[in-house]
Amino acid sequence: MKKYLTIIVALLALTACHKGRTYWAKDIAPQEIELARFDKALMNVHDATVAQDIRVLYDEYPVFMPLWVEDILGIPSADTAYLEKALPEFLNDTLYGFQLTNAKEQEVFADVSDLEKSLAKAFARISYLYPETEVPSFYLFVSGFQTPIYFGDELIGIGADMYLGSHYEYYNRVVYDYQKQTMRKECIPVDVVSAYLFRTLPYTSTKSRLLDQMLYRGKIMYLVAQIFDDTEPWEVMGWTKEQWNWCIKHERAIWHLVMDKRDLFKTESLILTGYLNDGPFTSEISQDAPGRLGIWLGWRIAQSYMEHNENVTLQELMAEPDAQKILEESYYKP
Repeated sequence: MKKYLTIIVALLALTACHKGRTYWAKDIAPQEIELARFDKALMNVHDATVAQDIRVLYDEYPVFMPLWVEDILGIPSADTAYLEKALPEFLNDTLYGFQLTNAKEQEVFADVSDLEKSLAKAFARISYLYPETEVPSFYLFVSGFQTPIYFGDELIGIGADMYLGSHYEYYNRVVYDYQKQTMRKECIPVDVVSAYLFRTLPYTSTKSRLLDQMLYRGKIMYLVAQIFDDTEPWEVMGWTKEQWNWCIKHERAIWHLVMDKRDLFKTESLILTGYLNDGPFTSEISQDAPGRLGIWLGWRIAQSYMEHNENVTLQELMAEPDAQKILEESYYKP
């Protein structure tokens, strides 16, 4: 009996190693990342000294301040006279409770060391895969509920007011319920990295079929999951645990339905958006299926491909534009 138990344990260990490939060296040094606190600096603007305070912001944030003024406030950065009027109105807006929101933001983001640590580890792994990577500068800012992640030349801005917690009261005025799941501080690292990878690893296929689109997005999510290998997969996907488990439970039926409908090779925009875009559910499958189910399927296929092709590196997976090849060599059969 002990002999058989030893064999079973050994087989289980081999299976676990096969299922959970490790792509990272143990001695990868984390990047040095510090979040520039533009959000805090903005709270130092006062009605009585607005002109002086604006000059300080331009002096202390010569790169980010003009971008924020133009892209968030929608004001030419050179029009300081108008800015002196518009900035206090932005900070004191009552319709969306910006005073309360800004105070809440300062409370939630009083300590950002956890974010800096997570981003430092993530970008160290990205640099390990792609040594030519220029790690951007990071800025924390308030966006007036406009954008969670902002890209500039060699910088990434994080709209902290979009991550105050799923139950923050003013979100009811600006987003749908299904969007609130990822409006939490702990979602920021995954959001930043996934947005960064979609930006730096562009879609290269010459085809626009659902298969190609969902494999491209699925490969990105597989890579994100490897970078954040200590994060639950449903958190990486931006779902609840219940949504993830529903998809695992019905994976075979989902795949059969996609195949029966021959949707993989369709190119109609309504089909693509139905599978890939965010929403309360994936209408092409079921009202019980969470949104972006096509991306999840692409992730599952990419995962199966890597499990069946242990000689393929992450870089090779991301560079492979042939979705048909990945599907066939994944042996994906839920």
